[in-house]
Amino acid sequence: MEFNQNRPIYLQIADSISERILSGELSEGDRILSVRELGAELGVNPNTAMRSYEKLTQDGIIYNQRGIGYFVSEGARNIALEAMRRDFMENEVPQFLRRMQLLELDSKDILK
Repeated sequence: MEFNQNRPIYLQIADSISERILSGELSEGDRILSVRELGAELGVNPNTAMRSYEKLTQDGIIYNQRGIGYFVSEGARNIALEAMRRDFMENEVPQFLRRMQLLELDSKDILK
C-alpha cells in the first residue's frame, strides 16, 4: 500500500479496510488481521494499525472479540458506504467542482 502524505496513515489504512468491505473482499463476520499482522504487512508501526482499528471500531465497522481478534461487524458495508459517501461529498466533490470552474469545464466536457 502506498501512502499519501496529505492524509494521516491510520485514516488511509481504515479507508483501505472499508474499501475491502465495500468491494466484497471482506464480509460480515470475517476475521481481519491482528494489529501486529497488519502493521507488519503494511510496514507501519503497530500503534498506527491500532489507531486504524480504534477508528473502525468506534465507527461500528469492526469489533474486537477479546482474545480472539477483530471481525467485520454486522451492517459494516452500509456503515462504510455512508461514511465514504459523506467524505466524498464533503471533501472530494467540492475540490472537483472548484477545479472544473478554474479550468472552465462543464458537465458536457466531463461526460465526453
